Amino acid sequence: MDNKASAVSSGSNAVEMGRGAADESGSAAMRTTETLLRILPMALCIASLVIMLKNSHTNEYGTLSYSDFGSFKYLVHASGICAGYSLLSAVAAAMPRPSTMSWAWTFFLLDQLFTYIILAAGAVSAEVVYLAYKGDVDLTWSEACGTYDGFCRKATASVAITFSATLCYVGVSLISSYRLFTKYEAPLAYTQ
Repeated sequence: MDNKASAVSSGSNAVEMGRGAADESGSAAMRTTETLLRILPMALCIASLVIMLKNSHTNEYGTLSYSDFGSFKYLVHASGICAGYSLLSAVAAAMPRPSTMSWAWTFFLLDQLFTYIILAAGAVSAEVVYLAYKGDVDLTWSEACGTYDGFCRKATASVAITFSATLCYVGVSLISSYRLFTKYEAPLAYTQ
């Protein structure tokens, strides 16, 4: 009987060891995915920032630059700040460390904050690009893209790249929220 008990015990230890190895590899795969999802928006934010910084158009009516619009200046600043955060968070996410509650909360809150910062930058810039293409008759703001076509195309490209970065930040936010909320137990069912 002792032989059966030790065989069952050995078998359960092997299963637990196998499960532990699978959890570690799953954690390594998730860490790799998370690191890549943190690096990708950095590249996208830098691309958006560079395109917008170089966005200037001169013709017989004058010069139009990104710095003439507060929303585009906000897009440039937000893209730079988010790219810096992406680099730092990718380095932190790539390093193997014990997952503590404070790290999980820090990543969760910062990921949420930067997701909304880049989303706001993209949204407000998209509104200005829309007005540049369509104008607003009620405000007597005529469309400007007929005159400054090159400027509008670069601004549209920068805004589209910003929304791509936003999607990456949403993915990172989902991962950080998963990491945080799996640390908590499920609530007990209410019974009367």
